[in-house]
Amino acid sequence: MPKPLAAVLHGRTLPGVLSWPAGRPVQHALDAALAAGWQGTVLDLEGVTDKAEFMTRAETALRLPSWFGRNWDALADCLGDLSWWPVHGGRLLVVRAWQGYAAAEPDEWRAAESVLADAVARWRDTDTGLAVLLTRDAGGPATTRR
Repeated sequence: MPKPLAAVLHGRTLPGVLSWPAGRPVQHALDAALAAGWQGTVLDLEGVTDKAEFMTRAETALRLPSWFGRNWDALADCLGDLSWWPVHGGRLLVVRAWQGYAAAEPDEWRAAESVLADAVARWRDTDTGLAVLLTRDAGGPATTRR
């Protein structure tokens, strides 16, 4: 497992937005998170080229609450609350195959990155932190562990 993720999962480093090495299965990250007492899920963006599809994928992958409004503010609200994703350890959100969306909608991707970074910062100093792992993995989706 890459050292930055290991350090986060074992409490040696505060959670953040991390990169995952190309070619390394994201299932390894999810397995490591589970072993460390974290819960993880995968937001698979393969084929996503617009905001509507991004929101659909986020809603499904994260099992967002019924009040999710399918816009950036609503996503920020959901990730700022997280009472709908109760855990005893931390949370790992793996965002895979994001580069197509970033290329198709660079402004929207910047908004997504900002929402994710703000959520990570919000939960950084808690016992139930949130880490985001960005991967360019274009292989099949990993098993969601949530």
